[in-house]
Amino acid sequence: MLAINLNRSIGRQANPKRLNKHVSVSLTSPTPMHCISSRYLSFSIDISVLAGGFWWEGSKGTQQGLGTEKTPPLDLQQEKLDKLVQSLGPSYVRVGGSEADKLHYFTSHNAHDQDALPLTQAIWHQLHDFCQRNDLWLMFTFKYGLFERRLQGQWQANEVIDLLTYSQQNNQNIAICELGNELNAYWAFHGITAQPSAKKLAKDYDQFIRCIRQHSPTSLVAGPGSAFWPRIGEAVKPFSNITVPFLENLTEPLDIVDWHYYPFQSSRSPVKTRAATPRNLLSINALNTFEKYALKLDEYRRQYQPQAQVWTGESGSAQCGGQAKLSDRFISSFWWADQLGRGAKLGQQVMIRQSLIGGDYALINRQTLKPNPDFWVSWLWEKLMGNEVYQVQSSDSSILVYCHNAKKADKCTLLIINMTSQFRMIHCHHFGLKKKRFEITADSLTAKKIRINGIRPKFRNGKVKLSDFPKLSKLNLISPYSINFWCFTV
Repeated sequence: MLAINLNRSIGRQANPKRLNKHVSVSLTSPTPMHCISSRYLSFSIDISVLAGGFWWEGSKGTQQGLGTEKTPPLDLQQEKLDKLVQSLGPSYVRVGGSEADKLHYFTSHNAHDQDALPLTQAIWHQLHDFCQRNDLWLMFTFKYGLFERRLQGQWQANEVIDLLTYSQQNNQNIAICELGNELNAYWAFHGITAQPSAKKLAKDYDQFIRCIRQHSPTSLVAGPGSAFWPRIGEAVKPFSNITVPFLENLTEPLDIVDWHYYPFQSSRSPVKTRAATPRNLLSINALNTFEKYALKLDEYRRQYQPQAQVWTGESGSAQCGGQAKLSDRFISSFWWADQLGRGAKLGQQVMIRQSLIGGDYALINRQTLKPNPDFWVSWLWEKLMGNEVYQVQSSDSSILVYCHNAKKADKCTLLIINMTSQFRMIHCHHFGLKKKRFEITADSLTAKKIRINGIRPKFRNGKVKLSDFPKLSKLNLISPYSINFWCFTV
């Protein structure tokens, strides 16, 4: 049985210095292998949370890919929320999700469908004000919304043009535009007959790209945002494996080829290819699956859209709102730290976390506005990891390592993730002088609160600083089940 209480496993080791295993970590080249966006670590606010749709809090199951409970619209005018977001920025914020395809825009002249989620003028203005206050660049999912095959391939741009025109008139910038949410999974969300073919979807996307180029020329276009599942990829072949034929049939150039990936499924999910369990969350094989699909997607990009970047447009620990008492606990931080490092190592320019707020997988608890453990991994990443990515190797496959330049000149930061219940002695090769260490630990894997260098992080006067945390000893020792950031001079 998986040990959940860390104190038990640590307590059995009377002398950790004597019982540790030695691990070599080597910087293999002084030349960076990739350079990622300065907004690499980004996040989403689901449209259901923003506008008050069906969401996961209180839901035991799903309906058409949504939660079963209505939620009130998110209040974006909270000073505490601003301060939390500012500590993670600068970032992109993606507003999308399943109900993006059922929105009724306040600028629309079409009849209001009774099942539509209204995007009001007030919410739209609050969203842009929120972005401006917090140095966020907006990525917005526009409505595809063609749920009948006879209409697919004939998408009309009128509603998008109206919203773009209004936004231009009000100096509201949309940095990234995409059409539809997880279009390869329409069959799961909207019924079998709603699934568009890749050829018709490419025709509609060409029309969308031309619309954006004309009416919002500074915006970039992302697509297709296909959902990949653990173990089965795009799921039903050839029915929903549309990414390759979509890219092949597209005639207009994309700026970003993006995809969505959740390594696990929550208990709410009607289909589970890899359930969110403590054992799975700590499985290195499970973490490796991200790389398998990311490499495939980059291969498709190189072949069909070589000018485009690759982004992970949506990712959280477990589909369908996250897993209660796991996704908002310390045990979730290991996949997140690894996926941040792994995505950058693979050259993905941006990693968008589902979600900033709302659901068990949120960085910030919506009810209390308190940071969940993954928030603090994100905070340390933002403070310590720069844009340049270096190749590093570990002699122990259970010690995961990633290296970037630091935010300060002539420094680098090594991320070390200990996936074991044992202490490890780390020997670093070809790095400079080690200056500082930051270690994230917790009393148990299912703890709601974490410690950085032995103390719980707290905002004081709206701020938290690296200097708030005590210095660790000069021993090259990392704790069991810990996430470590080591800072070096170059």
